[in-house]
Amino acid sequence: MNAHSNPKPQQARRSSALKGRIRVPGDKSISHRALLFGALAVGETTVTGLLEGEDVIATSKAVQALGATVVRKGEGDWSVRGVGVGGFLQPKNTLDFGNAGTGVRLTMGAVAGCPIRVAFDGDASLRKRPMGRILDPLKQMGARAVEEASGTRLPLVIEGARDPIPITYRTPVASAQIKSAVLLAGLCAPGETTVIEDEASRDHTERLLTHFGAEVVSLPEGQHGRRITLIGQPELRPAPIVVPGDPSSAAFPIVAALLVPGSEVVLEGVMINPLRIGLITTLREMGADIETLDSRYEGGEDIADLRVRASTLKGVDVPAERAPSMIDEYLVLAVAAAFATGETRMRGLKELRVKESDRLAATADGLKANGVDCEIDGDDLIVRGNGRAAPGGGTVATHMDHRLAMSFLVLGLASEKPVTVDDSTFIATSFPAFTELMRGLGAELS
Repeated sequence: MNAHSNPKPQQARRSSALKGRIRVPGDKSISHRALLFGALAVGETTVTGLLEGEDVIATSKAVQALGATVVRKGEGDWSVRGVGVGGFLQPKNTLDFGNAGTGVRLTMGAVAGCPIRVAFDGDASLRKRPMGRILDPLKQMGARAVEEASGTRLPLVIEGARDPIPITYRTPVASAQIKSAVLLAGLCAPGETTVIEDEASRDHTERLLTHFGAEVVSLPEGQHGRRITLIGQPELRPAPIVVPGDPSSAAFPIVAALLVPGSEVVLEGVMINPLRIGLITTLREMGADIETLDSRYEGGEDIADLRVRASTLKGVDVPAERAPSMIDEYLVLAVAAAFATGETRMRGLKELRVKESDRLAATADGLKANGVDCEIDGDDLIVRGNGRAAPGGGTVATHMDHRLAMSFLVLGLASEKPVTVDDSTFIATSFPAFTELMRGLGAELS
């Protein structure tokens, strides 16, 4: 278990212009999948730019415990020798995923199609997160969750299916994790496994499955949805992966550069997958000066460099259907909205209540603690800015949540008074070099 028992408070204060070129850490979603797909391929997969945060390291240890060989060759440079689809071995011990929600849910899917028994656990925060939505389709495919005292929460044991059944499954919410778990289980099933989404969620799993040689067809379904069909029992071939910069991590320096007067920052090699750039779309609607430079295609994904200049922002209405493409970025968007002129309404944020913390309530509490006018209306977050710097001066409870901590440190960089977060320890789960990288641009973080 990850016991972060010594909280590390951190403070951000008003900074002079942020300047420079940076490369944000590798994308977390792709890093988890690179390790998993490498483990399911026959032969050696090389991965460059892997995010070496705690969440991804937990996934690397899990695939190793399941029989793959994982070797770190240098910074961000890894190799995975896989065991093939359906080849996972029964691990000797419980797989401890720490705080990694993506890691645990995707691995549950990959294990569900193998005739093995695997125990899953995580830290106190991960133990609170719902697993039932993943277990429901996996049970339909023949896996069995050996219910623990906690019902559908960790710790729990999954017995994979001896003869997995291909299913057609309509996801109850737009969730790349549910979709990916079903498709990963479907790798071991004969015939076609289909996932139907009413709202398209991020499509890294489909892109990487294709990159590794699986047959996947993704078609439009309804107004905003997708129907994804996988042909089961492929032999996955090793394929090199270059992990692009994580747009969810890029969100923090992007918003900081927009808010701190006189700033100009270039972020190199950021993924611009259309299903991940809801934040950039929204910030541009608010008047943000974000320029796309040198768009290119690498390892199955679209990437580009982004030039961001300090901008005057105005409030906007953010439609609910944009939520899947920016679900992790609403916290830092709310910070940007605090400096905009007028009201920003972010609609349909129910999913934020079941993340690392209840992010909806925690974001509103943090804004109020720093003198920002905001309210929660149903599943909407409304932030009212007056076009000036936020007052600041508050201390924010981070609830063991890395994105809350980083979002409110960004608030402090442009606020009138310093902003303190009660614990910055968890930033290491996704962005270990956050403080160092921001200081390199000129941010006042102590």
